[in-house]
Amino acid sequence: MIEVEGLTRRYGRALAVDGVSFRVDPGQVLALVGDSGSGKTTTLKMINRLVEPDGGRVLVEGRDTASLDPHALRRSIGYVFQGVGLFPHMSVAENVAVPLRLLGWPRDRSRARVAELLALVELDASLGSRLPAALSGGEQQRVGVARALAASPRVMLLDEPFGALDPLTRDRLQRSFDELRHRLSLTAVFVTHDVAEALVLADRIGVMRAGRLVQVGTPGEIARRPADDDVARLLDTPRRQARLVADRLEGRS
Repeated sequence: MIEVEGLTRRYGRALAVDGVSFRVDPGQVLALVGDSGSGKTTTLKMINRLVEPDGGRVLVEGRDTASLDPHALRRSIGYVFQGVGLFPHMSVAENVAVPLRLLGWPRDRSRARVAELLALVELDASLGSRLPAALSGGEQQRVGVARALAASPRVMLLDEPFGALDPLTRDRLQRSFDELRHRLSLTAVFVTHDVAEALVLADRIGVMRAGRLVQVGTPGEIARRPADDDVARLLDTPRRQARLVADRLEGRS
């Protein structure tokens, strides 16, 4: 479970995050959507203290994160970075094993866990010896997910995990992540600009604007009772796009 209460963060005079509060129950996925600069990624990073809040608090599985060692906290939470963030000089296997090495796992146990993780994200074991540059974008993203899952976290944070991928690869990885999160009963928060992605993957959606959480609820709740016209238009975006595509395919425009 993740509980965020009144999170606030300033950069100089600018208020990047303004009193954000939400709760993610065990096994749920919450998507944060909104324009660039709305505070989504800063909010995400405050959950595992990559960014320290100026106000408010975060509880993960009932523990106030401010009372925890930040390095231990981050090792207990899986994090998938925007742009993957693999170490280019390390092999795929070495990248996946980074959290395990930090936890002091013996080499044999770590090697077995890496093999298990590569299979979990549907990567061939032969890729373990390759450098990230030798992999496709989709394969690199799978390695990033495997690394985030290395220490068997029950909580994951994902920052635009599929944003830079081509549509077919993105669709495959979205489906793979959805299967994984149900199989592993993950509790997760992910940031995305893609409303359709949020509708497909998230149990609940939080709409952010100018540092504030404008509305949070299930896709159905927000669609039926949007907080304002901007939220209504945002949630209607995939439907409008689908209508345009249908019109083009049928030669109506």
